[in-house]
Amino acid sequence: MPLTFELDPQIGPGLRDGVVALWADVSNAGGAVGFVPPVIADDIRPEWVKHHAAMSEGRTRLLVGYDEEGAVAATAFITHNTHRLMKHWVWLYTVMVHPAHQGKGYGRDLMAATEAAVRGFEGIDAIRLTCRGGTGADRFYASCGYKEVGRVPGGIRVAPGDDRDDIVMLRQLG
Repeated sequence: MPLTFELDPQIGPGLRDGVVALWADVSNAGGAVGFVPPVIADDIRPEWVKHHAAMSEGRTRLLVGYDEEGAVAATAFITHNTHRLMKHWVWLYTVMVHPAHQGKGYGRDLMAATEAAVRGFEGIDAIRLTCRGGTGADRFYASCGYKEVGRVPGGIRVAPGDDRDDIVMLRQLG
């Protein structure tokens, strides 16, 4: 059954806890979403607070995918640029699908829903994201229409002696 997506949902304790739990589960399954396992919800909460503040200020928007039981199963944070010469594209951050739903096509559904949402933003021509090398995420994003436009070798230090490339990808909307 496909996910149901909502852009800019009402933020309450249930949604907050659902996103934080998703973030911890994805991180602990090895997902490259800003943390290295093991993590618990308390490790994630400060980052959620930063994202929530940006949402409250209108700088970031949240797209949530809900499974058939109404649980948070996927997210993407869409952040507007503040630089006056870069307002024609947005950043995509913390793209996550719950590990229990891997292999169901929900990642592609999330990327399609994200693109559809961003196409509704006035004056936006492209979506940029970064991903951690060595995870296969760059191949996934390429299959969704993103092109690699930059790479910083060893730009992400997962652990001492484990540096990964920081890959910049772009999806043109025009």
